[in-house]
Amino acid sequence: MKKMFCLVLCLAGFLALLTCEAEAIKVGIVDCYSGPPSTYTNDVRDAFRLATDTINAKGGVLGKKIEFVTRDSKFKVDIGLSAAKELIMREDVDILMGTINSSLALAISDLCKKEKVPFFATFSKSAKITGAKGHRYVFSMNENSALAGKAGAQGLAKQPYAKYWIAGDDYEYGHAIADGVWGNLKKLKPEAELLGQSWWKVGEPDFTPYITAILSAKPDAVIVATGGRDCVPFLKAAKATGFNKQVPFYMHTATELSTLLPLGLEAPEGVIGTSNYHFYHPDTPENKAFVKAFKETYKRYPKVGALYGYITASFIARAYEKAGKIDTEKFIDAIEGMSVDSPVGELTLRAYDHQVMFPMFMGVTKKAEGYDFLIASDIVTIPGEAVMPTIEEIKKAREGN
Repeated sequence: MKKMFCLVLCLAGFLALLTCEAEAIKVGIVDCYSGPPSTYTNDVRDAFRLATDTINAKGGVLGKKIEFVTRDSKFKVDIGLSAAKELIMREDVDILMGTINSSLALAISDLCKKEKVPFFATFSKSAKITGAKGHRYVFSMNENSALAGKAGAQGLAKQPYAKYWIAGDDYEYGHAIADGVWGNLKKLKPEAELLGQSWWKVGEPDFTPYITAILSAKPDAVIVATGGRDCVPFLKAAKATGFNKQVPFYMHTATELSTLLPLGLEAPEGVIGTSNYHFYHPDTPENKAFVKAFKETYKRYPKVGALYGYITASFIARAYEKAGKIDTEKFIDAIEGMSVDSPVGELTLRAYDHQVMFPMFMGVTKKAEGYDFLIASDIVTIPGEAVMPTIEEIKKAREGN
């Protein structure tokens, strides 16, 4: 009788454990937390935690808390994809999010399409994610290379430069950024001339030979198309060689805190850059409140990744609330076309391609009193609507896929 009683108690405890686990909405985050990319990815995770802690403290979503687990991809597609599979198959997550590696994001996107698990790409810049390879279960929580390209072109078209050189990382992101900026710039300024191009492998240890070759061509300006691993090293090389003082250059994310903070006051001044977020801009109560909460919690200023992590949590919570139940298909129906408040104003996730429509802020790096790192000056806002591809363009990109 005692054995039977113990068995009943054990079974009851096991069922209670299952019930308890089912009471949470579980999110799996696969991202690179090793090496240079972590300067971008840590803030995604930390702002997501900040947002979910606030949501959970108010009772959660539909009476359930949002919980998350992380996996380090080490910037490797095979490691990250294995982690994503493990999170789906063993951890039974409701949602996946990440990663800064675009190749990995596309691989996880394919997996989530097959498994019917929503995937929120939080830092990958490939336009294919919601463009040519887009589908019902993938969402982009940051600007992609196509949006960045259009924004960069709009800013450069207003400058007096005529002769350009392109230089960057020889992989999908680098070429996508370069093609996006140059293709749109030629439309806006047909007289612009491309003198030549330089491409290096990701993780290039010495940029000096490339910089020397570029300077010898004497362009009016340079479009630098680097990814997360080479942004900081290239700016360091630009300062060491005096490149920034000899020729103006544009680099997406050059004005972003993730890029500038590691260099401190040794970052080069006068570099033109674009970003979705600065903790000091816009100067609104919403942004100030976000910065205050983030800084009090983590003892540092939020970078652009913090915006991506924060809004991802907001979209997830709002979509489940609107759906009225924890159901993947109803969740997706609810999130399409949804808008949420954010530190940079109201943001809308376009229903057709699941791309968040971000404003872009273009500025120039400079030293500022009170900061031991450079900030962006002369900031110009480019509205999200101005850089989004049309639905017809997305349809055309998806033909045959």
